[in-house]
Amino acid sequence: MAKGEQPSSEGAYFGGKVRALRRRENLSQVELARRLGVSASYLNLIESNRRPLPAALLVKLAQQCNVDLRDFTSDEDARLISDLYEIFADLLFESHDLKSPDIRELAVTQPTTARAVVTLYGAYQQARILSEQLAASISHGAEVADTDAVDRLRLPTEQVSEFLQHHMNYFADLEAGAEELWQWAGLEADDLYSGLLQYLSKEHGVTVRVLRWGEERGTLRRYDPQRRLLTLSELLPTRSRTFQVAHQVALVAMEPVLNRLAADPQLSSEASRTLLRVALANYFAGAVLMPYQPFLQAAQQERYDIDVIGRRFRVSFEQVCHRLSSLRRPGAEGVPFHMIRTDIAGNISKRFSASGIRFARFSGACPKWNVFTAFMTPGMVRTQVARMADGVAYFSVARTIQKDSGGYRSQQPVQAISLGCQVEHARELIYSDGVDLDNLEAATPVGITCRLCEHLDCEQRAFPSLRAPLQIDENVRSISLYTSRRVPQRPPVVLRPSEPPAED
Repeated sequence: MAKGEQPSSEGAYFGGKVRALRRRENLSQVELARRLGVSASYLNLIESNRRPLPAALLVKLAQQCNVDLRDFTSDEDARLISDLYEIFADLLFESHDLKSPDIRELAVTQPTTARAVVTLYGAYQQARILSEQLAASISHGAEVADTDAVDRLRLPTEQVSEFLQHHMNYFADLEAGAEELWQWAGLEADDLYSGLLQYLSKEHGVTVRVLRWGEERGTLRRYDPQRRLLTLSELLPTRSRTFQVAHQVALVAMEPVLNRLAADPQLSSEASRTLLRVALANYFAGAVLMPYQPFLQAAQQERYDIDVIGRRFRVSFEQVCHRLSSLRRPGAEGVPFHMIRTDIAGNISKRFSASGIRFARFSGACPKWNVFTAFMTPGMVRTQVARMADGVAYFSVARTIQKDSGGYRSQQPVQAISLGCQVEHARELIYSDGVDLDNLEAATPVGITCRLCEHLDCEQRAFPSLRAPLQIDENVRSISLYTSRRVPQRPPVVLRPSEPPAED
């Protein structure tokens, strides 16, 4: 990508789709422009992504060409474009002078090819990491015995994350199954655990047994399909036992739905399909413990107070955050949240975005996010108003969590979760009380990843930005090696030519 070239933050640029649609209808720019009631030069600007496609013109185009407006949904394109920008920000491509319009056009007009590029780069990056690990092992005289290394190149977790994002983390069939379970089993909120045990035993012949920790150390849950026996560790608190029993209900009662969803062709391995079934069973368990309509009503009444909601439904902080991110039922949506979970080393284990924010997939995340500073104050909720380089501001809360595992001698993993939304929804959250949401100049400047970030004066910058070539003065010491002492002004947008000739 050329120096100074930045991705557009606009979401209504459909130039590639308009051009592809026009060619499908075998129309010239002049003819299509006449039908839409605009000049051919203006249509040319739209097709070259130098002008957005106005809503009124979009409706007229859909009518003229007999297409569904949903075909122009930009979220999928935006995420794909974001992934491509991150890929081509790699120093590997620095000499290729790739331009933003070229990358954007590839994603919009050839999405299958673009996704193949993303898959190929993911495999390349993992192979590079593996080779570095092998080299380090050899240099230290260690024996290389990682026979599963090739399997990990496909990254099942990435495929599952993309699947959940594609479905906006909402699955109507699983929601319906959870609601039917409440009616069929006659479940009661005050004794949900016992009700689920009775349902498993009566309808599926599954027995549940709680094991002492010493009987099977390191295992919190195990199901034996031959004996139809579910064993749970005594170290699991009641809320976690209830969740695991509901998870097992999903595996036996919702198996056809899980298998149908896991048959998606985007999942390229059995490991990916198995991992998705686990994720969907967890989704179902969350829907059982926190039924959609009562949960949404509680969230709105309590202004998304995670602790209060958790006490009401007898679930954990993390479980509430997961459920809040899945309230996407058409006509009954909650606040569109994004959620991210990471460990103290910055390894992102879960991510989802309904807010529009983009997460780095192939490079390090911005250390200024409050999900990282949460580790400095364990157990405390931290709030943040963050402003991305494109000017969009987000409000988020973050807190550390600990998994239910082990005893005194066990190392309990500490992770952090951040739940956020665009700042326009922030006042619906109790955490925004007392926060100046109108003074966005005071918001923390945050980027997706260093190479794409426009905040050139960031003291935590770890890599040079694409906007500014690396210039090192041996006689001057700045806050960071890659921090610009003078932030260049963004050049004005100049359209050349102002009235481009129409394409025949």
